[in-house]
Amino acid sequence: MLKRLNVKLQTKIIILISLLIFFVITIFTVLFIYYEIVDERKEIESLALQTSKSISLLPVVKNPETNNDESIGEIQAMIHQIKGKVKPDYILIEYKNGTTYLSPDHDLHHDLYDEDNYKAIVFGSEYTIEAETPNGKIIWAKSPIKTDEYQQIIGVVSVGFFKKTIHNFIIPTLKEVFLIGVSVLTIGSYAGYLLSKSIRKQILGLEPDEIASLYTIRETILKSLNEGIISIDQKGMITLINKSAKEMLGISKECINKPIQEILPDFKMVKILNSNINTKDEEINLNNKIFIVSYTPIMENGKKVGVVASFRDKTDIQKMAETITEIKNYSEELRAQTHEFTNKLYVISGLLQLKQYDQVIELIQEETNQLNFHNEIIFNQINDPRVQAILLGKLGKASEKKVKFTIDENSSLSKLPNFIQTADIVTIIGNLIDNAIEAVEQEKGVVTFFATDIGNDIIIEVSDNGKGFSDEEEIPKVFYKGVSSKNGKYRGYGLFNVKSVVDYLNGDIEIQQNKGNGTIFSVYIPKEQSINNGVVK
Repeated sequence: MLKRLNVKLQTKIIILISLLIFFVITIFTVLFIYYEIVDERKEIESLALQTSKSISLLPVVKNPETNNDESIGEIQAMIHQIKGKVKPDYILIEYKNGTTYLSPDHDLHHDLYDEDNYKAIVFGSEYTIEAETPNGKIIWAKSPIKTDEYQQIIGVVSVGFFKKTIHNFIIPTLKEVFLIGVSVLTIGSYAGYLLSKSIRKQILGLEPDEIASLYTIRETILKSLNEGIISIDQKGMITLINKSAKEMLGISKECINKPIQEILPDFKMVKILNSNINTKDEEINLNNKIFIVSYTPIMENGKKVGVVASFRDKTDIQKMAETITEIKNYSEELRAQTHEFTNKLYVISGLLQLKQYDQVIELIQEETNQLNFHNEIIFNQINDPRVQAILLGKLGKASEKKVKFTIDENSSLSKLPNFIQTADIVTIIGNLIDNAIEAVEQEKGVVTFFATDIGNDIIIEVSDNGKGFSDEEEIPKVFYKGVSSKNGKYRGYGLFNVKSVVDYLNGDIEIQQNKGNGTIFSVYIPKEQSINNGVVK
């Protein structure tokens, strides 16, 4: 009902706590009153019985034959005195001879041989009994009067308390209980207010439906993220791990509330938790993959209460970056090709204006022959569109750089297997050709490309007639990251990337060089790849 009324959480907590306290107080009050009435009745019955018994044992009551005016006065004085101390509603002394003493002095319409007195007058029993009177229900305590000599029953002493008298006795106690209950209810309601205020502060003033909505949004975001997310608490226990993290790390078992050191010992989350270090973009080699990990402490009131690690697969990022770079390069190369042909058109235009028709025909035939030669090889002997696109772009770049780029007429290549991604072939061919063009750019040399897939391997060769390597010991180092013979920033990544892709494809790369006669880079990639005991073609 509270939910339907759209009541705030703080109000709900106060109402529920107040109702709970009220319910508990009510139950305890009812039980207290019940047991108080029972106890009070027992006390009254005990007091009444003890009083009636004490009166029945008095000598002046046990000897009725001495009842003269003096003894009558003495009995009445005794009754008055006892009534003043014990404060019963009635004290009644009845003899078999018809003599009766009653206080207060008015008619009760009571008979000695009434069934109320039966057990006392016949069997000499002492007991209590509840009876009905015109003034309400009364509790009588009955004690027989016996003579000293023969223990003969000569009468009955009755001491009575009205039931309403019992209620009057517990009214002051009930007032105290009521005041205590009100006080407890007030204190409990205020405590509920403080508790609800504290809870509201801890949940940032959000309502339950808002928290549920945020939780759903968070789960959706975590599932949609391609990055892996892991968080730990102060004790180093995993509190969150998203689907992407499990897939990238190959985790299948449940790891929530497990120590991070047990699941991922290579992660430095515990070290970050216990220090002031804040690491960004750290590389970790895990499961034959390289991940870029960033650690961010979780702060609460200026205190570190956990750490979040976000990570991504560097291979995917690297491939994406290389693909973007190559696309940019192709754009530049196509621009260069356009620029080169524009210049040649200007030359043709000038020769036509000078009426040098023979030279125009010769220039056009030369360009046509060269274009036909390359197109014949590219479109008839190389049947992979991706390789065709790369070669066309590199022809334009080489032309702009004044480098002669030729494609070996013996080249032949079918469509590449599906396991060789576009980024892979772009990285291998693009970087090898660019590296060769830069090697002979100053000498206006020649770069040759050759490719074949005859046999079990795909073979790609890029050669140049540059100066080559002056020191053969430097040859293995060209595949190291950041190592380059050229000056400038961001050098030394091309051949490193080529080697990484070739290794990933289970291939091999070789370098042959003759001093002063250039360098040949040869790449061998198996046509069939073994993955999980299967063969991919």
